[in-house]
Amino acid sequence: MSALQQLGDAEQQVLTPTVRARLRRASTWIGLVTVVLVLLLAGVLLARGGSGADPFSPDDASPVGSRALAQVLGQHGVDVRSAESLTEARDAAADPADTTLLVYDTGILDADQIADLPSIADRIVLVEPGFRLLNGLTPGVDARGEVSGARAADCTVPAVEKAQRVETTGRAYAADSADDSADVTARCLGSESRGYSLVQLERDGVEITVLGASKALQNDGIDVAGNAALTINLLGETDRLVWYRSGIADLPASATEGTLTPSFYVPLVLLLFGVALAAILWRGRRLGPLVVENLPVTVRASETMEGRARLYARSSARLRALDALRIGTVERLARAVGLPSASTVTEVVLAVADLVGRPPAEIGALLVDAEPRDDAELVRLSDRLLDLEREVAARLPH
Repeated sequence: MSALQQLGDAEQQVLTPTVRARLRRASTWIGLVTVVLVLLLAGVLLARGGSGADPFSPDDASPVGSRALAQVLGQHGVDVRSAESLTEARDAAADPADTTLLVYDTGILDADQIADLPSIADRIVLVEPGFRLLNGLTPGVDARGEVSGARAADCTVPAVEKAQRVETTGRAYAADSADDSADVTARCLGSESRGYSLVQLERDGVEITVLGASKALQNDGIDVAGNAALTINLLGETDRLVWYRSGIADLPASATEGTLTPSFYVPLVLLLFGVALAAILWRGRRLGPLVVENLPVTVRASETMEGRARLYARSSARLRALDALRIGTVERLARAVGLPSASTVTEVVLAVADLVGRPPAEIGALLVDAEPRDDAELVRLSDRLLDLEREVAARLPH
């Protein structure tokens, strides 16, 4: 077979890759898509199963739970009743005048259920309320985003005054809008965002407190600054505290699993799938199959050698980099001094040493024994290899 035919066969192999070659090329993107799908599945499982922690639960001892606060309130003579539905909260309340109702709602309660809350207790504490809860119970109070940091007492609410200083990690609220149905009586723990971590108002004889400093209720935040004094005095003014956190039992009987899924879930899954598919098509077909062709310019061997040396240096593979450079240098030196390709390194060392007039031990150390201790020494040895090749080339007859 002629050299031209061999070249044609090689090009045909490159231009028409096998199935194995295609799979090898696509393996990176197959792995990437697999990782994305695994992460997505893990996110769904975590969202459904959770980590076992139950935020603001009076029975949860995890950092985000509120068991410590509930136990301290009990030691102060407060009858703490946990409720996970509106029905349980109503049954747990005794006399509304002697009951404090803590409400933590994640967006489950509807307008009618929210309107029913004031009938349960004359004192209501809303923990990080969302838009629906604010609109139903505290019109004129708006959420202003997340805040953090300790704030000194700046109002006359007894619980805040006794705390003196509160860690306000949580949400801030503003009560700038006037509303005839509610009278704002206090704005406390102001932040730079012009919001407040505690807003108190009176509506139809019911005292409603909007508490954004939710960290003060949790096990890992109750002992910070005056958080304990704030929460104990805020929730312990009455003999009974109904600790109500809305749950699945508050959903209408006709609610299905689809109503429990966030509205953004399906679009997000479709978006991730589309992005992954677009990435595969974009990166997988942007250039087509690889072909072999000669470079339009000639790159000098010295530039290639020095470039490879620096790449190896970046990965700290100094000895491996130097060995790769030495192999190339020994091969070129052997050709330069006229030795056959099967010659040993010792033969090359002796021939080069005789040609340049140096001791064989010096040439052998450079071509075999020297080990770079750092990147700078690797570059120096690379330069010495280049210098040796230039010196040999200069000694050869032209």
